[in-house]
Amino acid sequence: MSKPGRVAGKTALITGAAGGLGQAMAWMLAREGAKVALTDVNLSGVEALAAGINAEIPGSAFAHAHDVADEQAWIDVIDAAVAEMGSLSILVNNAGIAGDMAFVETDTLENWRKVQAINIESVMLGCKHAMKPLREAAPASIINISSVAGLAAAPGMGVYNATKAAVWMYTKTIALEAAKMDWNVRCNSVHPVFIKTPILDPFIAMAGGDEKKAHERLTRGIPLKRIGEPDDVAYCVLYLASDESKFVTGSEFRIDGGMLAQ
Repeated sequence: MSKPGRVAGKTALITGAAGGLGQAMAWMLAREGAKVALTDVNLSGVEALAAGINAEIPGSAFAHAHDVADEQAWIDVIDAAVAEMGSLSILVNNAGIAGDMAFVETDTLENWRKVQAINIESVMLGCKHAMKPLREAAPASIINISSVAGLAAAPGMGVYNATKAAVWMYTKTIALEAAKMDWNVRCNSVHPVFIKTPILDPFIAMAGGDEKKAHERLTRGIPLKRIGEPDDVAYCVLYLASDESKFVTGSEFRIDGGMLAQ
């Protein structure tokens, strides 16, 4: 007899699931027994991912086009996910962008507002509109993907630092509100450093296309001296999605190879 998965019977909605971290999380949760609703502005990407997951685990994945900065889109996709899966017990706010990296005198209000809308306003909208079905499916878990950039600043990354720090603090607020109301909905944030996904492509381009050289530069401040793998983050999400973390809320999890321990 096969062993039940760590999130068997649970139902998850993952934003920004078409690639990178979102894709790794989707596979991880599905293989551990959850049904997964996968959303992204890239509909063909999440459709392909859902098809791949369903080929291995039939009936476990669903795909939706989703602009996370649009409030009505959140209402529609949550309603659809609950209808398809029967409930919603896990929300992973993963969608995010870096935006234009610019110093204060060259940044634009347009760039600032775009990154704010996708990186932090979407987290508020997700928590707001998912809370009712999460309460109904409790014990439930919200996992907000922030970044080490939300805990440590760097020049030229003003809006990214600001939004990822906002995700970190907003997570704590939601955790405390849910606890105060006895909803049994936990909320935690995950803070990765450089992970081997397409988000590293600009750094590789700056190194003249030399991936090894780019990775050497990026890992100078990482004690473990390597770039992270998507599953390094997905395993943390799996833990927070499961009942193994039933006494963990309002916490931040650094997936950074020891960088912020220095």
